[in-house]
Amino acid sequence: MNLIIEEISKKNQIVFKTFFDKHYKELVVYANGYLFDKDASEDIIQEIFIYIWEHANKLNIKTSLKGYLYAMVRNRCLNYLKSIKITDNFELLDFNINLITEHVFNSTSEEDKTIVYHQILKIVDTLPEKMQQVVKLKFLHNYKYSEIASELGISINTVKTQLKRAKSRITELVTTLLILLQINQ
Repeated sequence: MNLIIEEISKKNQIVFKTFFDKHYKELVVYANGYLFDKDASEDIIQEIFIYIWEHANKLNIKTSLKGYLYAMVRNRCLNYLKSIKITDNFELLDFNINLITEHVFNSTSEEDKTIVYHQILKIVDTLPEKMQQVVKLKFLHNYKYSEIASELGISINTVKTQLKRAKSRITELVTTLLILLQINQ
């Protein structure tokens, strides 16, 4: 058994606090790479440390302690993403394919595609309101540029500019996410 885990199983608070302080911030950053939600990331990491404190004597670590921690974080993040059950009423998966080159997207596992999909839903919701409206009308309701312009009282060029900016922002964030997912495999 790992020495640190052995001490934690004996309820050594000093070792646990040192262990927590050493790993907490980096694990929150890692979790946030999956969730893009700092509060949820912090909650998951705290739950993991509570679990370790309460179950240290039952842990069977076959790899390094750090590897074990990262695997726990990844699994908990994936479970969290599954638990929020964002519905796809507007078939946003098609939207993903328009935003990411097929080569990159097809080289990603189904589990990672699900993560990307959920992140795109979150990213669209963080866009400025006007940009969100344009994106949703185009990709969710399949409006033409002229219909969007008419609906929102803006020019067709503004519609095109808003879509271009939205695509750029979403692609940048999704590409970063895909890179993180590839690094973690």
